[in-house]
Amino acid sequence: MNASVANGAVVSPAERMAVAFTRVLRGAGIATPIGNVITFTESIARLGMNRRDDVYWAGRATLIRRPEDIALFDRVFEVFWNSRRTESSDVEAETFHLTINMDAADDSSDDGRANVADDGDGSMTLRFSSIETLRTKDFAAYSPSELQLAQVLMARLRLVGTPRSSFRMTPGSKRGRPDLRRTVRSSLRTSGEPITRHHLENDQRLRRLVLLLDISGSMEPYARALLRFVQAAVAGRQKVEAFAIGTRLTRVTRELGARDPDKALRLASSRVHDWSGGTRLGECLRHFNDEWGVRGVARGAIVVVLSDGWDRGDPELLAEQMRRLQRVSFRTIWVNPLKVSPGYAPLARGMAAAMPYVDRFVEGHSLEAMERLAHEIGS
Repeated sequence: MNASVANGAVVSPAERMAVAFTRVLRGAGIATPIGNVITFTESIARLGMNRRDDVYWAGRATLIRRPEDIALFDRVFEVFWNSRRTESSDVEAETFHLTINMDAADDSSDDGRANVADDGDGSMTLRFSSIETLRTKDFAAYSPSELQLAQVLMARLRLVGTPRSSFRMTPGSKRGRPDLRRTVRSSLRTSGEPITRHHLENDQRLRRLVLLLDISGSMEPYARALLRFVQAAVAGRQKVEAFAIGTRLTRVTRELGARDPDKALRLASSRVHDWSGGTRLGECLRHFNDEWGVRGVARGAIVVVLSDGWDRGDPELLAEQMRRLQRVSFRTIWVNPLKVSPGYAPLARGMAAAMPYVDRFVEGHSLEAMERLAHEIGS
């Protein structure tokens, strides 16, 4: 079975099976927070799934928080290990079916696509959707459990932009400027003869990534999924700034920087007071440009606006602020979840006003679209 490559993020078969196993545990009634799932997935990425004991102890150490869950974990693991597909199997199938004999298991089920059905004979059948189906599914149709699983997959995306030259110098090739200090120092080993000449060149630094997420009422079906994408970006790399835009501008970088995604999302939600309200994109961008962007945050940065473009404010103000933003940024990307709709055209007042000052206009309705966005950021 070939590992799938998601625009720079390689998702191995072992990691796919690790995520599938955590869904089975949830379906069986074992609570597995997203942070623990991410840790387990990273462990399996290093260990692989070839040794049974490695997988067992990685799962038990990262996914089990209560001693009373150990017996149920053992039963689920035994059946999952014996039933898992071989390397030549098709993990892209629509559903998996596992029958697990759990006399003491309760009849609780995951509230998403992972379901537990009591067969009446002391066994339970767990059915869950494949990851490939989830990748192409529209965010608006996600269940709460699928949003949590999407967080694990988004954490695998590599949001690394093109590097920029720094003023700091580092040892480099012969085409750089001479490094007199190192040249003189090395000449002491050859009786003062500068046989080896050293040079300096400008160091490479990571570009800042700025994410502006529209959390207005029109974005409600997509905002919570995109917020998880923003959290994965803030927690996964350096030099990321995140803002929520609605009727006001709210900086949420610090709140989303928590390692535990669930905690980060709770902190961000408590910080944003205009969730699912109106939209004043022009006013919010003016505030951002005046207080943050033009002063340095957006200078030379990759700026990503995640919005459907519906705006109640003045479109001329939005156009003016987008022009200011594009002038100082390295690249401006607009992510619109509605772009995937058949026959879509950017005719909304806000979207039409912003389009002349957008470098790239991309979709943002699914995990697959987020993978393409990650590729766009790094291109």
